[in-house]
Amino acid sequence: MTDSQTSPQPVAPAEPVKPTHLVAPLAHIGAWTQYFRKAEIPVLAATAQALEELRAIEDDVDANMLTPVIQSDPLMTLKLMAHVASLRRPSASTETESVATSLILMGISPFFRRFGPQPTVEHWLADQPKALQGVQELLLRAERAGQFALGFAVHRGDTDATIIHQAAFLHDFAEILIWLHAPTLAVQIHEAQAADATLRSSAIQKAVLGIEIPDLHLSLMKLWHLPELLVSISDERHAERNNVKCVVLAVRLARHTSQDWDNAAVPDDVAEIASLFNAPLKVTLAFLHKIDHPIVHATSVTDQTPTEPADLPPAVE
Repeated sequence: MTDSQTSPQPVAPAEPVKPTHLVAPLAHIGAWTQYFRKAEIPVLAATAQALEELRAIEDDVDANMLTPVIQSDPLMTLKLMAHVASLRRPSASTETESVATSLILMGISPFFRRFGPQPTVEHWLADQPKALQGVQELLLRAERAGQFALGFAVHRGDTDATIIHQAAFLHDFAEILIWLHAPTLAVQIHEAQAADATLRSSAIQKAVLGIEIPDLHLSLMKLWHLPELLVSISDERHAERNNVKCVVLAVRLARHTSQDWDNAAVPDDVAEIASLFNAPLKVTLAFLHKIDHPIVHATSVTDQTPTEPADLPPAVE
């Protein structure tokens, strides 16, 4: 994983290849997991363009320049972390937990050699407008979930703030992959839920896909040997732990407020977050509105000493 002595020549973008989408569910969770072992993962067009602009000046690029490009896109973040994990010996522990440390471990020139011009979500779903809208909505939700989780963690002075942010940001990656690779099935699930708000997600996922998406999420994290702390914090079965609770509540709040703050489930979310902070409901709600803004990259916050928001009392364990 040492850097090459010479920089590779920029790679000309290949002609876009029309992707083949799954139109029927696979047999079981193992089949789905193996499918995604080799499946292409497109990234946002803005990410692909930014990477090509940096590739053109590769000799001047460092991890600080690449990090904000990658960590603003959950799909590119996933690709990088999975690849870096694959470079380790099987017996090595999975300690790399951020985009920045992954880039430092991998090296800039090896990064550009491994990740040539990227396929884009926009091209991938060009003939699937409903699926493209579904992915865009999920990506916005992921951004807000990450922002909420980061705000919770920084407020609590959690030393794992960066990884808590990342776990919330990547929480829906398996669902995004379903939208990308089985768009007609994803649309079927979405429309069934829209038609019946009481329908449980697990039930419709099982009926349409033959699996539950959270199970695929954990299976893929293990397949790609993602950092152990990221895997554990992402596992909702351990929601009694405060770092996991930060992720669970952030994801839930982002989902319930994806349209507006009038969802009937929001008061319960606010009550649980207030309990986590040991703060009054009214003050907690004001704090949540305050941090509900476009994402602030985790490194720009957690590299500083966390400060308490002026209108929220200090967190109490």
